[in-house]
Amino acid sequence: MPVALVINGPNLNLLGFRRPDIYGSTTLAHLESLCRGWGEALGWRVETFSSNHEGDLVDRLHEARGAVDGVVLNAGALSHYSYALHDAIEAVEAPVVEVHISNVAEREPWRRQSVIGPACVATVYGRGIDGYRHALSHLALRRAWPGEPHRYGEHSDQVGDLRVPGGGGRMAAVAILHGGFWRHMWKRDLMDAVAVDLARRGLVTWNIEYRLLGSGGGYPQTFADVAAAVDYLAKLEPVDQDRVAFLGHSAGGHLALWAASRSHLPPGRPGARPLVRPRLAVGLAAISNVAADPGLDGGAAGEFVGDAPLAEVSPFHMLPPDAPVLLAHTSGDDRVPVEQSRSYLRATSAAGGDCELLESVAGDHFMYLDAAEPAWQAVADRIVEALR
Repeated sequence: MPVALVINGPNLNLLGFRRPDIYGSTTLAHLESLCRGWGEALGWRVETFSSNHEGDLVDRLHEARGAVDGVVLNAGALSHYSYALHDAIEAVEAPVVEVHISNVAEREPWRRQSVIGPACVATVYGRGIDGYRHALSHLALRRAWPGEPHRYGEHSDQVGDLRVPGGGGRMAAVAILHGGFWRHMWKRDLMDAVAVDLARRGLVTWNIEYRLLGSGGGYPQTFADVAAAVDYLAKLEPVDQDRVAFLGHSAGGHLALWAASRSHLPPGRPGARPLVRPRLAVGLAAISNVAADPGLDGGAAGEFVGDAPLAEVSPFHMLPPDAPVLLAHTSGDDRVPVEQSRSYLRATSAAGGDCELLESVAGDHFMYLDAAEPAWQAVADRIVEALR
């Protein structure tokens, strides 16, 4: 059984008591118990360690060398100045995921820089205690099938993970876009399980990162990134450009549907003149009409599109799309109303487009990100069928 080590650094022994407005009410003992349970669900054994002392953390990392398969590390304030920890992370020779409970990118300036981050395989922040679960999941899925990072641009967020099944020849591919209401604490690790599952089904998967709100995103930057990222598939030798799907969840669903409608863009606009046209566009709990619910997640939709013309940023206003669309949504979604998908279906059909909605009466907004869920499996089956 794989082993993960969860390390917590200075002041995290006071979880539940120190600044609960920032760090929540979960105690360290409860957090460690949660981590063991999350690990068990993933088929991993989780060991835990905590200390307020830098040397203790360095020593524990040294002891982990050759003894664990991955590390989740919340080094607290040491993250921002301990080069000793940076070197210890490199020395452990196992993947390390850096975790911060709070949104350090929007706190004091000194918290926004991590000196240990470059030595880690990923950084998870701003997701509360649940960030530890995401970190463990990333380690497990990375072990199951690591993605190969590819850069499609010069910005640090213009990157994606490529997974190529064996067998050779030209293969069908899926460009994958994560959600998170376009906010920068949500990254492509959200789609790891989907990417691994589709790769196991024999499809090339391209799990894309892009600029987000708080990291230079919005109109037009995010749209330019998405266009460049999906067009990057044209440069990849294993990809059969005639058998490509665009897939996105939530806000990523908005971007996937947008990318499948780029023929409507005026010349010169970001994304116009696509190099890759999909055979299928898939929206999982997708935000298809950004004008219908501008108050979603505290006004994220309105903030994201700003004053941009809806005919250039909203799939609902760019109909019909250039490819058949498959939507999947649960009527119990409390994050993105199912009416988003229902109304897109009606409007697309009225415009002469090809659209289908798989609506579930059970499950929540995140159901489709679990590869074991029947609802996701039904979607995956349809993608494979469409790309034969």
